[in-house]
Amino acid sequence: MSKANKTIEVRVERSIPAPIGEVFDGWLDPKIPGNPWNMADKLILNPQVDGFFYWAIEGIPHYGRFLEVKRPARIEHTWMSPNTSGLESMVTVTFKSKGRNTLMTLVHSGLPDTAGGRSHEKGWNYFLDSVLSYHAKKSPVS
Repeated sequence: MSKANKTIEVRVERSIPAPIGEVFDGWLDPKIPGNPWNMADKLILNPQVDGFFYWAIEGIPHYGRFLEVKRPARIEHTWMSPNTSGLESMVTVTFKSKGRNTLMTLVHSGLPDTAGGRSHEKGWNYFLDSVLSYHAKKSPVS
């Protein structure tokens, strides 16, 4: 297999200071800062099984189809963008209660082993940092 045909997986995890249902709902709500949908210049979002999304930021299209939406534990959808080199990749986001926090894990698999494919790690880290920041500002100081 040539390097161009190899795929990689990006895994990003954060402990979010909020209840699991709030974190799950916030990830799918385009009005909530921090998630990709909130940053969109153009957005079509139908987060249900077989629902489609189209997300454009700075003219760059991202699109896919939801395969699983199990509140409050798991979201899975396909993902295509110019940086996937025409490949349909898979994004799985899981949410687990950890005391008063939620462990949010995002795994993006099937990405091409290219600069574009690897760039997703920076993007997903940005979004999960933004989700963490949003909820940290909302949570009461202990």
